[in-house]
Amino acid sequence: MTVYIASLFLPYTVSFRPPDSSPEPPTTQPEKQAPESVPATHNPAVSLFERRNEAPNVGLTPGATTDHERIFTADLRKADKHQSEYPFPKPGTHKYEHSMTESEAHSPAWGVRTALNQPKPQSAFVASPSILRHQELRVRPTDVPPVKEAGPTSQPPAKQHMKKPSARVHTRKPSFSETEWKVTNAEQGNGGLRNAVRSAAESGQLEDKVWVGTLGMPTDALTESTKTSISVKLEGEYDCLTVDVNDSDFDGHYTHFCKTILWPVFHYQIPDNPKSKAYEDHSWVYYVKLNQAFADRIARNWRRGDTVWVQDYHLLLVPAMLRKLLPDAQIGFFLHVAFPSSEVFRCLAPRKELLEGMIGANLLGFQTEEYCRHFLQTCSRILSVEATNEGIQLEDRFVNVTKFPIGIDPLSWDKRRKAADVEQWIKTISERYAGKRLIVARDKIDGVRGIRQKLLSYELFLNTHPEWREKVVLIQVATSTTEQPELEAMISDIVMRINSTHSTLAHQPLVFLKQDLAFPQYLALISVADAMMITSLREGMNLTSHEFVYCQDGKYGAQKYGSLILSEFTGSASVFGNHALLVNPWDYHQCADAIHTALSRSEDERQRVWMQLNQAVLQNSTSNWVKSFSEALTRVWNEQSSREIMAVPRLPMGKLEERYHHAKRRLIILDYEGTLASWGSPKSIIITTPQRAITTLADLTEDPKNVVYVMSARMPEELERLFRLVSGLGLIAENGCFVREPYSETWSKLTNKVQTDAWKTAVRQILQYYQQRAEGSWVEQRHCSLVFHYEAAEDHPAACRLASECADHINDACSNQGIHALLVDGVLIVEATSTNKSSAAELAWRSCLQQTDGAGRPDFMLAIGDSRDDEPVFRWANKLESAHAVSYAMTVTLGSRSTEARATLTQGVAGVLTCLERLAKTSTGHGVSG
Repeated sequence: MTVYIASLFLPYTVSFRPPDSSPEPPTTQPEKQAPESVPATHNPAVSLFERRNEAPNVGLTPGATTDHERIFTADLRKADKHQSEYPFPKPGTHKYEHSMTESEAHSPAWGVRTALNQPKPQSAFVASPSILRHQELRVRPTDVPPVKEAGPTSQPPAKQHMKKPSARVHTRKPSFSETEWKVTNAEQGNGGLRNAVRSAAESGQLEDKVWVGTLGMPTDALTESTKTSISVKLEGEYDCLTVDVNDSDFDGHYTHFCKTILWPVFHYQIPDNPKSKAYEDHSWVYYVKLNQAFADRIARNWRRGDTVWVQDYHLLLVPAMLRKLLPDAQIGFFLHVAFPSSEVFRCLAPRKELLEGMIGANLLGFQTEEYCRHFLQTCSRILSVEATNEGIQLEDRFVNVTKFPIGIDPLSWDKRRKAADVEQWIKTISERYAGKRLIVARDKIDGVRGIRQKLLSYELFLNTHPEWREKVVLIQVATSTTEQPELEAMISDIVMRINSTHSTLAHQPLVFLKQDLAFPQYLALISVADAMMITSLREGMNLTSHEFVYCQDGKYGAQKYGSLILSEFTGSASVFGNHALLVNPWDYHQCADAIHTALSRSEDERQRVWMQLNQAVLQNSTSNWVKSFSEALTRVWNEQSSREIMAVPRLPMGKLEERYHHAKRRLIILDYEGTLASWGSPKSIIITTPQRAITTLADLTEDPKNVVYVMSARMPEELERLFRLVSGLGLIAENGCFVREPYSETWSKLTNKVQTDAWKTAVRQILQYYQQRAEGSWVEQRHCSLVFHYEAAEDHPAACRLASECADHINDACSNQGIHALLVDGVLIVEATSTNKSSAAELAWRSCLQQTDGAGRPDFMLAIGDSRDDEPVFRWANKLESAHAVSYAMTVTLGSRSTEARATLTQGVAGVLTCLERLAKTSTGHGVSG
């Protein structure tokens, strides 16, 4: 079985040999040199103030009085020789995964080259400054066709427009397709996911896996043969399927829809900047196109039994696209970022399409319980589907929704921390900041990382705690972007103000590194720090906090048990709980107090807290994430496949009659509307049951071996009137809230009247608010439930939206009152979560066991229903048989939806009555019919 891991970027890309460079010499034994990542001239004995020329591109922190920044080199290739020496698996060892990287590497923007030699974008997505013109660009994309092969007789294009060449000879610079290339580690992509897959592969959890993604670089400048060669090599030697898209499509998808539209909305920032040219329907077509390319690429290689894992917000449409191409596929989707509340998500124009794309999967995974709840509420509100705690109930299938917090791979971190380059950097940084307390932070400069809030909090700390001014240093690593220059300027002003106010000739309280760190430097820094401060305004998980906690074990360097200051708006806050110093980034006083607490704790307290944090890191490791997601996907796919109506056989009438005939005691539970009688208007003054159903039920109850119950959503007094002519019939009213045993005149109530009256008063006001806005709708008051009927509303689509919003409102506001709102068959039902038809059926079962007439335990059970609220009874009856509490249990459903019933009847009410009539004849001694 192959597992296809679909992620926007492959873990590998290609790097081309610069045109003016000579071929690489044969590999020889390397000469003995200084420790990795430290240049040969980088002698620790040399003063740090004399290293200015080694990092000429690094600017000093604004307002700096010392040159602390010189300790960190800006040349990542020189600083991280451990990575550059083994950029990709050696020949013949392609099964080894790419080397480990930090979980949240700050990769460059698409098309921006750093360490690799790659093409520039040949054609970029063009956003019109006017929404009136963007349709023109949408129908006329500025795609540039790939470069054609240069044959021996080929002529340059548009020859008639070329100027006559001068006598001076120019040497033509070879194109990328004419130079040598090699496979190397990609700069783009999700480091946490790659580390998780690598560790799972090494441990044998993912023995047969294939990555599916793009190269993460512009490809229009390459010839078709070059792209084919790259694709073949990656597939044959690196288990990677390349999704080929042109530069314009990728730029429109990634830069203009994912980063400009989806990313801000998922992080609670609506992209309504007046300067923005982000029109969703402008870039939406490119998002759809790239998602379809992924689905087509996977479908071409998929074989029965294979599994597909779709990753992150770049590919939200892929699950549904794959479901359409591969109806039986096992598809899982995991969202690595946060999922916003329904109020925020509904601001997206293609909100419905995005949700429908996601629920094409069998299993949806999120980082935290909060994100799961947001998704379920959003689906209920926008798609008008039934959302339960376990997932989404669709008409034809069930989609499971669960949290799977991702973590780090501790074993790999142990191996990497043993390297000489990390040891050297730990020694260098420790010596440089001897006697100081270090607070470290590492963020990308954007609107959701909270750098501004962090710096303002640090400034407040220095102002309110002058005793710490010359004892503490905050090292803020910040990756620069071109997206928000105003934010960068604002941060620079704050940095300058802090250092100008609190610096001395011998001390600089803030080191602001507007650059990224090489991996060994980063490892060393978080190993020697006294605290880490993370103030993200919203973030899916934040694995940097996990890495810091794990590196604070004291095995390397003198520092250990550092404190973690963590924003409560990160997914990691739910993992670490109150063992971290949780803060609201907008509360500067709280953040300043957290800094003081982190620096003032005793070692015993720091050790006690760190033990709890480290335990959480180990419990949420990458291996556990892969294992739990894989096992859950297999389990839910098997469950969902068994529920599909095509997999459920037709009712075996002959076997049913035979088991019925030989049974000594029988329990029969039948639904009413849609099963024994066709659906009628609940407003009807005269409610009647077909005579055929009355006669059949009377025949069944006459047999002393039978105990028959009819269940319905109607109130007790209605059921009494409907079945007054059938003696000895048990009744279950209001979906399990009331039970009347056979031959009894009293009803047992399964709910608490005081609690019911309390929540009904509050919910009735909410329902009336929405009912007044849907002309033609009405609210039905039952004893233990409320029903909002909108099936006959004049504007039915608007009423459906109002009902979905109402359900979301009630579930959100009344979640602690033990009730839920469900959309079922054109009505909204608000009822208690503690009672349903299965709890009433359980009471009927216990009543049978307690009878003293000597009849004994039922050895035959039959349950028939037609709607979603009958599923709990089916599940309960199936479990009874599995536990050997009853010898034979048959659960039957009508219709063509997914079900837990073991058999189906396709003839509707007539088929049910025919089945019951045949059983009744068996009771009266007519024998077993074949």
